[in-house]
Amino acid sequence: MNRLSSSLYQLFEWITRFAYLNVLWILFTIVGGFIFGFFPSTIAMFTIIRDWLKGESGSALFPSFWTYFRREFWKSNRLGVFVTVLSIIIVIDFWYMHILTTSLTWTHIPLLVFILFSLLLLFYLFPTFVHYDSGVRTIIRNAFLIMLIHPLHTLLILICLASLTMIMYVLPSLAFLFGGSSYAFITMWLSLHAFTSMRKKSTT
Repeated sequence: MNRLSSSLYQLFEWITRFAYLNVLWILFTIVGGFIFGFFPSTIAMFTIIRDWLKGESGSALFPSFWTYFRREFWKSNRLGVFVTVLSIIIVIDFWYMHILTTSLTWTHIPLLVFILFSLLLLFYLFPTFVHYDSGVRTIIRNAFLIMLIHPLHTLLILICLASLTMIMYVLPSLAFLFGGSSYAFITMWLSLHAFTSMRKKSTT
């Protein structure tokens, strides 16, 4: 009975942590005026998730979040410029294919490949940012290489995120409480496996 109570306590503790982290992510994004707050708050969330996955879960959540938010504010927004430009290009490509053309042809294949690779790259950008102490250009290059080298991890990310999206669609209230933190956990967890695999290969 004590073991069951302990397990339930740990379960509810982690549920509370994920909900609290998600609320902090939303609040700090709003405080930063969304434009300047989204990327540093997202990096702070991913960094905390990374700490948890590495067994470092003893620090108070709010002070840790605030520390990471301040420390990575400018660098994360530099990455944000790249993500924003890339996202605009993706939207324009979608708009071109679905609005300006009546049907898809072989000429759209390069656009589809570009969109696919760009979306997959976005999955790895934030985990790579918090895991490697590198410049923004190096982060982008490394994230792209990791995406290419580890197709299985990429496929698992897609499957897990598709499942998460379906759950959030059925229960939209969960998106407010766990949407961001759940996404960060899935992508950070699988990315860490990819990073570990790369490190082992480089040492052999």
